[in-house]
Amino acid sequence: MTEKILILDFGSQYTQLIARRVRELNVYCEIHPFNKIPPVDSSVKGLILSGSPCSVREANAPDVDLTPFKGKMPVLGVCYGAQLMAHKAGNDVLPSKIREYGRAKLVSIHNTDKLMKEITPDSQVWMSHGDTISGLDDKFEILASTESVKVAAYKVKGEQTYGIQFHPEVTHSLEGKVILRNFVVHICGCSQDWTPDIFIDSTVAELKATLGNDKVVLGLSGGVDSSVAAVLIDKAIGDRLTCIFVDNGLLRKNEFDEVLASYKDMGLNVIGVDAKEQFYSALKGLSDPEQKRKAIGRVFIEVFDQEAHKISDVKWLGQGTIYPDIIESVSVKGPSATIKSHHNVGGLPEKMKMKVVEPLKTLFKDEVRIVGKSLGIDDTILGRHPFPGPGLAIRILGDITAEKVSILQEVDHLFISGLKRVGEYDKVWQAGAILLPVKSVGVMGDERTYENVVSLRAVTSTDGMTADWAHLPYEFLADISSEIINKVKGVNRVVYDISSKPPATIEWE
Repeated sequence: MTEKILILDFGSQYTQLIARRVRELNVYCEIHPFNKIPPVDSSVKGLILSGSPCSVREANAPDVDLTPFKGKMPVLGVCYGAQLMAHKAGNDVLPSKIREYGRAKLVSIHNTDKLMKEITPDSQVWMSHGDTISGLDDKFEILASTESVKVAAYKVKGEQTYGIQFHPEVTHSLEGKVILRNFVVHICGCSQDWTPDIFIDSTVAELKATLGNDKVVLGLSGGVDSSVAAVLIDKAIGDRLTCIFVDNGLLRKNEFDEVLASYKDMGLNVIGVDAKEQFYSALKGLSDPEQKRKAIGRVFIEVFDQEAHKISDVKWLGQGTIYPDIIESVSVKGPSATIKSHHNVGGLPEKMKMKVVEPLKTLFKDEVRIVGKSLGIDDTILGRHPFPGPGLAIRILGDITAEKVSILQEVDHLFISGLKRVGEYDKVWQAGAILLPVKSVGVMGDERTYENVVSLRAVTSTDGMTADWAHLPYEFLADISSEIINKVKGVNRVVYDISSKPPATIEWE
């Protein structure tokens, strides 16, 4: 039984970051909404309460019964979590006289306590709170303060229950990893044995037990997630796995043939399906992004279902779902009002009446890549940038035509090839081009032109949840702009997107 840390989510933007930091310690953890706590067994070694945009003083503030945990296992409250435990114990949590947001320095550090072990004087931490724990009764012990916050860290006497007012999970808390290590390893006693190889062994064993002699069909996209999922399932059941790779006519230039060739070298049983015309026909005249996604999803299901039924007695649908997908579907506030449709997930299990197997559902994106490396998957697949499920359809603003797809494929090919040529590709999380529904005046030779505008987009990120625009060299941008305009007929203007996420998103649609 894998030992784990439970993280209760009260709605903080940083909750996934707490989980990522714990995983970096080779300790398995799970995030659950504060109001959907799973059964607790001996595998749970400790509990972390996340922050929250709420105040404990609000009438309907998130609350949780800590009776199954407090005093029975180590508990760490972060920001709101710390305030909640102090408040429930009868201490005052009041509006801060000065809202503390940003960098602060710890003083009066109680280094003899395990949580604060090895934390240096004036250690920088990151604060983000509008309330302050104004004081604690004699059942509590203050472990650290800042110049403006007396209770920056505390412990409940006689228990392994801790609260910290700052966020150790963000990089601005320079010794935050030390505090999390102190809690997870030295206080909870986790053995740090959750490694890629352990994950692979346990997952393959679980797949063998679950799937038995059944057949599985899986839709490959050419990306990291579906490729790693396919190799894991293949290790468990071999040729009882059939992979289907659909060319929807919205892939990158030459991608269909190149991806099929790469999968052959991996020994996977892959069927390639050319369905371009079916997708173009379904997309004709559609400009709304959600309508385009739904049309692509509908046709994908039809094509995939048709191909899958050529294989007899298939009982399972394999998918490359990863942990952020799971977390967001059971978030504290429930699914968002408008969830983007994804052609490789939505509706397939219901349509095909199959059970779903998702071997990567506990992993973050960077963990998927690490597991893929341990599986021996080629870097050309593991290093591929994320690519949207609906493909170039959401990078062509407005309606879709074969001509527009061809123009964008050429632009994208030059941009991506250029990034690789100058050594920038691996520094970027995701890159691509967007065909805008705009035409501009230009001059080529002695003639005026009236042609398309494309925007180049490149971002840096660790997981795609937040992203900064990539600061590509000006010389490269100048060269690639010139190359695109000279080589791609129909384009006479190139712009570069310098928006970060948030407030913008990575894709334009």
